[in-house]
Amino acid sequence: MLSVEGLRAGYSGSLVLQGIDFELDADDCIALVGRNGMGKTTFVRSLLGLVDIYDGRVGFDGADLRRLRTYQIAAMGIGWVPEGRLIFTRLSVEENLAATARRGLWTTSAVYEIFPALAERRHHRGWQLSGGEQQMLAIGRALMTNPRLLVVDEATEGLAPVMAERLWEVFTLLRSRGQSLLIIDRNLDSLARIARRFLVMEKGRIAWNGDIARFQAERPSVEAYLGIAAKSSGA
Repeated sequence: MLSVEGLRAGYSGSLVLQGIDFELDADDCIALVGRNGMGKTTFVRSLLGLVDIYDGRVGFDGADLRRLRTYQIAAMGIGWVPEGRLIFTRLSVEENLAATARRGLWTTSAVYEIFPALAERRHHRGWQLSGGEQQMLAIGRALMTNPRLLVVDEATEGLAPVMAERLWEVFTLLRSRGQSLLIIDRNLDSLARIARRFLVMEKGRIAWNGDIARFQAERPSVEAYLGIAAKSSGA
């Protein structure tokens, strides 16, 4: 489905990604983790045509995404839940959802089914929603594009634990329905519940790559990349 080879990308001539190789198959779920500033969001933005690509290939079902504009990439089936939500704050919940709608199984009613709170606030403007409700709306907007691949960038950051857990329940539901996912997050335990593979990004490169079994066996190594201190065994 998604194939990235030798990707070098950045901003205004400044190199951030230094040769990324990456494969994501249909019905796959990959967790992309790493400390702040290591290039995770730049990688996501490179898939969507939002940063300068200096070298390499980005393919989606055989099409070269480098030749396409962002709206064309979205039309091909890549949905994006961006860091920072980026909803239309002056539009209502219903208008936000309608703005990205494409034909498919995901309709306004389907989004309201998994996010009842949005149904209750369908006429509220984006700025009137809580942070958690805005994040629900950001996910709902992405689903309304009926994506074949959903890319989720730090969706649970800054949310109350109960709200974050609700979002993980939704991601689990999406996986059970066969939705392909690329998720950036810091919660390793929650990621391990749904991811088939983990990738660790370090200074613009993939420093560690393994399936869920390898992740469980080598978790301390992954945590070291993330700056998570090893737990003391006590005396």
